[in-house]
Amino acid sequence: MRSRSLFLVFLGLIVIVAGVGGLVAVFLAPQANNSGPDSGRTAGPCPTPWWVAPAALPPSAETPTRAGVAGLVDSQWIAAVAAESGIPERALAAYAGAAIAKHAERPDCALGWNTLAGIGWVESRHGSYGGASIANDGTVSPPIIGIALDGSTTALITDTDGGEFDGDADFDRALGPMQFIPGSWRNWVIDASGDGVADPHNIDDSALAAANYLCRAMPTLADEGSWRAAISAYNASDSYLDAVATASKEYAAAALTAWQ
Repeated sequence: MRSRSLFLVFLGLIVIVAGVGGLVAVFLAPQANNSGPDSGRTAGPCPTPWWVAPAALPPSAETPTRAGVAGLVDSQWIAAVAAESGIPERALAAYAGAAIAKHAERPDCALGWNTLAGIGWVESRHGSYGGASIANDGTVSPPIIGIALDGSTTALITDTDGGEFDGDADFDRALGPMQFIPGSWRNWVIDASGDGVADPHNIDDSALAAANYLCRAMPTLADEGSWRAAISAYNASDSYLDAVATASKEYAAAALTAWQ
C-alpha cells in the first residue's frame, strides 16, 4: 500500500476549545503509522490557512454492502482511494458514507468527504491514536479520550455527563475519533452505523454527527469564507484550519489519482 504523508508539527497534546460550537479538538502527537498526507513542510510558524473545495462525491454502492453509512459507498472506490491516500478503509467508508448521506439530505451544504477525512486525521489519526484501531462494526478501541478539561492547561469545562461517556465525573473530556465533548455529543448524537446505538466512539456515528454539525454551522461549505467559518466552528484556531485544509487537499488529490 502506498500512502502520501503529511508533515504536521504538534508538540505533545494541546487541547483547544472551539468557540460557539462547544467542540473540543485535540491536536495529537504524531504516531508511528504515518498514515496521513505530507506537504513536505518544515517546522516553523503555520502559514495563513486556505480552504479546500469539496472532493467529488464518491460513487454509491449499487446495493448497500452493510448497514449504516459505511455501506453506501462503492467498495472498489474505497479500496483504491484507501491505498492511494493511506486512510484506513474502514475510516474512509465512514467519511465517504457520511458525505453521501449528507448530500442526499442537504446537497446545498456541499460537504466533501475529504473535509471529514481531514478532520479525522487531525483529531485522532483516523481512529488510530494511542494504538487504537477500528473494528469491522466501526467501533474504535481502546476508546480515544482526551485529557481532563480542568482549566489547568485547557479551558475549564466541568462535568456534563456524570462520567457516562468520558469516565470522568469531575471534568469533561473529548471523545472518540472526531473528538466531541459530551455536551456536544448530546446535541448531535446519531446512530449512523445502523446498530441501534449512538456511540461517540463509533467512526460512523461520529463522522455523520460531525457532518451534521458542520452543515448546521454554515449553510454551505462550497466557498472559502463559508468553509473556513465551518471549520472554525469546530475549532477556532488558524493552525487547526491549516492542518485540516492540508490533509483535505491531499486526500482529494489522492482520490483523483486513484479513481479516474
